[in-house]
Amino acid sequence: MSEGTIAIASDHAGPSLKEEFKADLEKRGFTVLDLGTHGDESVDYPDYGKAVGEAVASGKAERGVVICGTGIGISIAANRIPGVRAAVVHDVTSAKLAREHNDANVMALGVRVVGPEVAMDCLDAFFTTEFSGGERHVRRIGKLG
Repeated sequence: MSEGTIAIASDHAGPSLKEEFKADLEKRGFTVLDLGTHGDESVDYPDYGKAVGEAVASGKAERGVVICGTGIGISIAANRIPGVRAAVVHDVTSAKLAREHNDANVMALGVRVVGPEVAMDCLDAFFTTEFSGGERHVRRIGKLG
């Protein structure tokens, strides 16, 4: 699967996983827009969630990945940007259904709650699963704003 640009960012909890994700996405043929952070010095996750959300909403990236300790805070920040549908995923099923049913365009993941192997499986599921479409899913997504 080779499609375009993926925006990715993490707070101080996730730079090493972010680098693993980047390498995997690049192997798949994506261009990766790395929006930080690049070390383990404490930073504010909302800044990074917002940056990825803005990249996706503006069309600079077709999808995004955000990483923090739990995935929750950074997903909230990304979801404040109109047009972003960031989903916190914990396993392959949640990653797959986020794409199939919700047409999520940003995957959020927590490094303190998901192990590295499961995280890579989530990334694979998110980027190999297509939105199933259909009237009921399209109608529901339309209600998200």
